[in-house]
Amino acid sequence: MLTANTALLREEDDVLVDIRDYVARQENKGLLRFLTCGSVDDGKSTLIGRLLFDTKLIFEDQLAALENDSRKHGTAGDEIDFALLVDGLEAEREQGITIDVAYRFFSTPRRKFIVADTPGHEQYTRNMATGASTADVAIVLVDARQGILPQTRRHSMIASLLGIRHIVLAVNKIDLVGFDEAVFERIAAEYRAFAEELGFETIQPIPLSARYGDNVIRSSGKTPWYEGPSLLEHLETVDIEAEAEAKPFRFPVQYVSRPNLDFRGFSGTVASGRIGVGERVSVAKSGKQTRIRRIVTQDGDLEVASEGQAVTLLLDDEVELSRGNMLVTPQARPHVADQFSATLVWFDEKPLLPGRSYILRTETDEVSATVSQLKHRRNINNFAEEAATSLDLNEVGLCNFSLQAPIAFDAFSDNRTTGAFILIDRLTNATVGAGMIQRPLRRAANIHWQALDVTRQSRAELKHQKPAVLWFTGLSGSGKSTIASLLEKKLHAAGRHTYVLDGDNIRHGLNRDLGFTDEDRVENIRRVAETAKLMADAGLIVLVSFISPFRAERRMARELMNEGEFVEVFVDTPFEECARRDPKGLYAKALNGEIQNFTGVDSPYETPERADIHIETTARAPEELVDEVEAWLKERGYC
Repeated sequence: MLTANTALLREEDDVLVDIRDYVARQENKGLLRFLTCGSVDDGKSTLIGRLLFDTKLIFEDQLAALENDSRKHGTAGDEIDFALLVDGLEAEREQGITIDVAYRFFSTPRRKFIVADTPGHEQYTRNMATGASTADVAIVLVDARQGILPQTRRHSMIASLLGIRHIVLAVNKIDLVGFDEAVFERIAAEYRAFAEELGFETIQPIPLSARYGDNVIRSSGKTPWYEGPSLLEHLETVDIEAEAEAKPFRFPVQYVSRPNLDFRGFSGTVASGRIGVGERVSVAKSGKQTRIRRIVTQDGDLEVASEGQAVTLLLDDEVELSRGNMLVTPQARPHVADQFSATLVWFDEKPLLPGRSYILRTETDEVSATVSQLKHRRNINNFAEEAATSLDLNEVGLCNFSLQAPIAFDAFSDNRTTGAFILIDRLTNATVGAGMIQRPLRRAANIHWQALDVTRQSRAELKHQKPAVLWFTGLSGSGKSTIASLLEKKLHAAGRHTYVLDGDNIRHGLNRDLGFTDEDRVENIRRVAETAKLMADAGLIVLVSFISPFRAERRMARELMNEGEFVEVFVDTPFEECARRDPKGLYAKALNGEIQNFTGVDSPYETPERADIHIETTARAPEELVDEVEAWLKERGYC
C-alpha cells in the first residue's frame, strides 16, 4: 500500500516526465520565419496581434495593458487595437505607424514561428529588407479597398531579391468591401500577373479581416466562396525543410577558441547543410582539407551539427583558418574572388556613387570595396532595366564590385547567408546598402600583382628621398595650383624628384571622358589617386592639386598609400575670397547659372576635418605658404 509521500513522489516524477516530453516536442518542431510587409495602413501589425491573441499567447497582464493602451492610443474605437502589441515605440503609437522591425515568437502544436513586423513607409524600406533577409515566407498585405500599390510592388520585389520563395497574398479588410469575392479575385489576379517574373514558388491568396479574425486561424463563414486554408493553416503546412536539406555544408568561422595549448576550436553557426564527426571538410579560401574531430557545444559533444546550430569544431590537422574564412564541403566549395556582380538595394539618402570606396561586410569577412560599374537600375513598376549613373534611396540596381582582397561566397540564390553582404559608409559607419551576390567575375582570377625585383624602397634610395603624395585640396581659386607649382620648383632646385598632377594634365588626357557630376568627380579622384600611388611607387614626391570635394574620396586616396605617405594639405580660402579672385571667371558664370555642378555654388565642398597641413591664405603671400609646407616636410624627413 502506497504512503502519501510515495504517491506524491510518483506524481512529481510524472510531472517531470511530462515536462521533459514537452520540451523534447518543442525542440523537435520545425521553425518557420515569416514577415509581414506591404503598404502603409494595410494592417500588418494588427494581423500579428490577432494571431497572438487567437492562439492564446497573450498573458492576462499583457491583455490588461493592451486594453489600457487601446483606450489611449488605439484606432479601433472601443475595441482592442491589436497593432499595439507589436508597435512598441512611443513614436509608433503616437503616429499609428510601424517604424522599426518588431520580432515576435509564438508556437502551435505543429510548428514554431518567428514573425517580423516590418514598416510600410517608403522611407523605412531598409527596415523591411532587414526583416526579409532571414524570412522563409512573406505575407504581403493588401488593403481590399486600395488594391496593389507601389509599395506592394517594391516589397514584393525586395522579397524576391532576398530569396523568399513563398508568398501569402493577404487581402485584408475584406469586411470593408462586404466580403466581395469579385474584389478578392481581381486583386489576386493582378498580383499574380505582376509577380510572374519574380520567381516565387508559391503564391497563396487569402481573404481576411485582421481586425475581426476572419480566415486568420480558422476559416470564416462570411467567405463561403473561399475554399483555401486559413492563414495559420497555411503557415503550419508550407514546406521549407526540403530546401534547407539540399544545401551544401557552410560554416563561417566567427571566432577561434584557444583556452589552452590542447584546445583549438573554430566557433560559429552552421549556415547551411550538416556535418558529422569524421567527415572531411575544406578551408574555403585555401582548399586545404581535413576532418572533423569533435563537435563541441555548451551542453556536450554532438555527432552531427545542422543548419542553425551554434557549435565549436575541432579539426584533425593544424590548418590555417581564422575569422573571415569558412569550412565547407570539399565537393561543393564556394567561389573565392575579388570581383563579382550583385543586386544592390540602396538605403542611404545620399546616392550611390560608383568608384567611391565603401566597407563591404559579409557574415564574417570585411573588405574595402567599390562599385566598378552600375549596369542598370530596376524599375519597381514594370521591372524594366533602366540605364543609370547612380542609385537613390530605396532604388535597386545590378552592380559590378571590385574588392581590395578576395572573399569566399556563394551565389545568393544558392545560399542566402554566404551570398549576402551590406555596404557601410567609411565616414559615418552607417549601413547604406544591402547586396545579393549573383556570380563571380571570372576575369578576377586572371589578374595578379606582378612581383618585381626592383622595389619602391630601392627606387626611393636611388633618388635619396622619401616618397610622398602631397594632396592639395580646396575651393577653385583657393591657390592650390599656385602653391603646388612654387613648391615643386623649390623641391626641384633642391634636387628632389617630383611631379605635379592637376586638372590641366589629367582632365585633358586620362580623364577627358569625365564631366563634373558627383559621379564623375568621384571617378576622377579615384583615377588620380591610383596614378599618384604608381608615381609614389616609383619613388617620386607627387603633388596632387584637385578640388577633391568629398571626404570619402580623400580618405580612399589616403588608404591607397603606404603608412605615412599621404599628406593632406588644406588650402583654406573663404568662398568670398575665391569668388573675388575668380582667375578664370568661373564663379561669375556659376552664380549666373551658366555653369552647373560648380563646387561651392550648387555642388558641395566637404572641408577636411583633420588635415595634415592647414594653411590659411588670406592676406599671405604664396611664397610664405610654400615655405610653411616645405618646413613641415623637412621636419618629418620627406625632403
